[in-house]
Amino acid sequence: MEIRPATPADARDLAFLVDQAGEGLPRYLWGLAHGGGLRGDALLAYGAERAMREDEDFSYRNARVAVVDAKIAGMLLGYRLSSPYDLTKGLSLPEVVRPLVELEALVPGSWYINAIATYERFRGQGVASALLSEAVRLARDSGADRLSLIVKSENQTAGMLYRKLGFETLARRPMEPYPGGRLRSEWLLMLKPLEAGRSDSTSAQANVEF
Repeated sequence: MEIRPATPADARDLAFLVDQAGEGLPRYLWGLAHGGGLRGDALLAYGAERAMREDEDFSYRNARVAVVDAKIAGMLLGYRLSSPYDLTKGLSLPEVVRPLVELEALVPGSWYINAIATYERFRGQGVASALLSEAVRLARDSGADRLSLIVKSENQTAGMLYRKLGFETLARRPMEPYPGGRLRSEWLLMLKPLEAGRSDSTSAQANVEF
């Protein structure tokens, strides 16, 4: 397995995998951004076009891909959050995104795992564990002393695994409904300190696959 920086040529894989990780929320937001009218492959193609941009959080520049047998097996999208965090940016975003912005604002300067996902045919091969270990390395290289992520409350499997890896729930916000999303759900902000002088190995603690 090889973990490498993503390139613009990986954009379609990035779009598919980030939508998988976001359980359809990215696809819904792409539809809003385009103004509606796109469906199926055309909507995914628009997501891929967004991934090729260089001035957004969802950009190939913020992604790493895992490659197995010359094929992309999974991806990690992450970056260090600004400090101080500009909460006003949420005012111009769709209402469904604002709870996420509020949670991000609680952990300024942390290295934020925006999304991590693996193609189904590559699950069970340690791809997600390798990507999480890469997140720890990137966080340390950036000077961050903690990792953060946001997960849906009903995704109990992922939540349990994150807790096993040292993440703890810091805060929660009600999830605004969107097409395909579940009602009465919450977004959970989880945080993992990175101890100075310690080698944090996620793959040694659990075999994580998403």
